[in-house]
Parts: sequence; C-alpha cells; structure tokens
Amino acid sequence: MSDTSLAPARSPLAALRALWKEYGVWLTSAAILAALALVDPPQAVESARFAGGALLHTAPYLVASIAIAAWAGATGADNLIARAFTGAPLLMIGLGALAGGLSPFCSCGVIPLIAALLAMGVPLSAVMAFWLASPIMDPSMFVLTAGVLDLEFAVAKTLAAVGLGVFGGGVVHLLARGGALADPLREGVGNGGCGGAKVRAPKPVHWRFWEEAERRAKFGKTAVSTTLFLAKWLTLAFLIESLMLAWIPAETVTAALGGTGLAPIATATLVGVPAYLNGYAALPLVGGLIGQGMAPGAGMAFLVAGGVTSIPAAMAVWALARPPVFALYIALSLSGAFAAGLLFQLWAMA
Repeated sequence: MSDTSLAPARSPLAALRALWKEYGVWLTSAAILAALALVDPPQAVESARFAGGALLHTAPYLVASIAIAAWAGATGADNLIARAFTGAPLLMIGLGALAGGLSPFCSCGVIPLIAALLAMGVPLSAVMAFWLASPIMDPSMFVLTAGVLDLEFAVAKTLAAVGLGVFGGGVVHLLARGGALADPLREGVGNGGCGGAKVRAPKPVHWRFWEEAERRAKFGKTAVSTTLFLAKWLTLAFLIESLMLAWIPAETVTAALGGTGLAPIATATLVGVPAYLNGYAALPLVGGLIGQGMAPGAGMAFLVAGGVTSIPAAMAVWALARPPVFALYIALSLSGAFAAGLLFQLWAMA
C-alpha cells in the first residue's frame, strides 16, 4: 500500500479555503458584475467597459512591471539586499531604507527575511528602516504608479518610502541606545527559513539569466504569477473605481478629503489602515478620488499609511514581533505617513 493512500483526505472546508485563496479576487469581481447586471444593467456594462479600458491603458506599465519582477527573480538580484546590512549603524539605517524602497522583494519574502535579520543580530534600527520602506515601493510599483497616477507622484512616493525608513530607523536607534527594545522577536520565532538564506549566504547575481534553463524557467514562472496577481487585483480595483465615480458625489469627497488643511491628510492616514486592499489595487482608487477632489497630500498619506499598516501586513508584524515593537511600528507608520502627505501637499501647492 502506498504512503499516499494513508494521507488524510482534505476536508470540504479546507478545499473551499484553497479555492477562495486562489480565485477569491476573481470571484469577487464576477460577483460585483453579476449583482450590477441584476440591479443596474447599464452600470454593469459601464463598469465592465471602464475596467477594460483602464487595463488597456495601463498595459504598457503592466508589462514593464512584470518584466522587472521576473528579471529580479531570475537573476537573483534580490540577493543584493544582504549588502545593505553591513557597516556602522547609521549607515545601515540609510542603506536599509534604500533597500526597502528600491528592492524587488515580493511580500511573502519580506517577513522571513526580517526574522532572519533580527535572529542574526542585525540592529533593529536597520531592520525597521527596511521593514517600513519595503511595503510602500519597489520597481514594479514605481512603474505602475507613474502610469496610473503620474511620474511626480511615483518619485514622491519613493522618497516617502525611503524617508519613512530613515525616520523610523533613526527613532529606533535612539530608543535602543537607551536600552529599550533589546529583544524584538517573539519567543519561538525562527531564523527566517529560506528567506533568511539571502542574508546568511548571499548567492552571486547572474545577470545573463537566459543562459541557464533553470533561471529561464523561473523567469517564466514569475512572469505568469505576477501577471495573474496584477490582473486580478487591478480588475477589482478598476471595478470599484467605476462604482466610486458613479455613486459617490464629487462634493462628498471634496468635503471629506479635499482642501489644503491638516484634517484631510489626517483623515486619509487613518482611513488607509482599514480601507487599503493592496498596493496595486489602491493606485486606481486613489487616482479616482483625486479626480473627484481629494487633496494630493491626502492621497499620498493614504498610500503610505495603507501600505505599511494594512491589516495583512500588520498581522504579519504582530505574529513576528513583541507587542512593544509592533506598537512602535504602527506609531512610526502613521506619523510618517502623515508627514509624507503633508510634505507632498506643500510641494503640490508650491
């Protein structure tokens, strides 16, 4: 009798969870269109047309961002991250923030890497700099931000990511000098698994990846997975944006998030925590809100706060770090996002 015959059958609930994990976003988009077709057929047609046109408009940027992500995985360019965590503490903070804001790391690889860095004794200040900057920007996100919003917004968001990393790392460095935050990891957290191998034993980068069959296969696999990931989230986002434009009066958005004062930026900072779905999905939503009167600084605050403190990201941090570190992470994220939004608003007014 084979070993597989002794394996327990997967329960129906587990099968449903796996199905939802794989196709949940697509099913949500289909459900939205089906519901619209029942209650408001003209809006269903308009929303489908809007989403298709928006995807077509962003197609060149999608292709570029997918190519960047696949190239990074195939060449092993993400191994360069290890070089950011050697040197003096202040230098490590700056390099960690740059690495977080510019490195092509997937979201699933950041948390084990963070665990590895902390378990290996890398100062929390440098790790926090990387931790804060990483969810906000990467090369693929930069290309899509420039396409969906504009190049100025993409550059400002990159600067916000690096600036938030430096700010957070600096605050942690000062606290650590006073003896605080000496043991940041929860008990039982390991050394980061495969993600930590990039730090413990970084491999050389093979820029000419097409010369090796394994790397060519990895390029193709990453390209397909990234295409499906971006397509499902952007489709949902554009559908939601079409409904926002149709159902939310522009004056309502302007009253809540427009203007040049501090209130719209503070509101967007707080709203970004529960309302943020995904970095790629958030871009067209913010674009639609800005088109309806949302202040640019509020849009920047929403993207920065949502990227760092979204519910999935916050849950991952909670699972990894002790409560004081988690609380500090949230505080730094919100204050940094507010500062980024305020500075961008001042720049837009200049």
